[in-house]
Amino acid sequence: MRTQPKETPINIRAKAFQRELIDHAASLNSKTRTDFILDAACRAAEESILEQRHFFVDDEKYQAFMQMLEKPLSENAGFKKLMEYKAPWE
Repeated sequence: MRTQPKETPINIRAKAFQRELIDHAASLNSKTRTDFILDAACRAAEESILEQRHFFVDDEKYQAFMQMLEKPLSENAGFKKLMEYKAPWE
């Protein structure tokens, strides 16, 4: 039988107006303060991680890359494994 990992506390300090703003938004979304903050923080973390996935190439390399994308896929165990990979937040 697997046991659930213990939850880890995250402690932050906020100004009174920030707490009130968060509490108001949380209540509008029928969430607890904790759930609202965690959802917002996780969403921001996901966006930050995804933003790091950009890369830049010159026109020649871009055209070569596009040609590779347009080729039909052959059976490839490495590609299959890559497509089964879950994002860290899933």
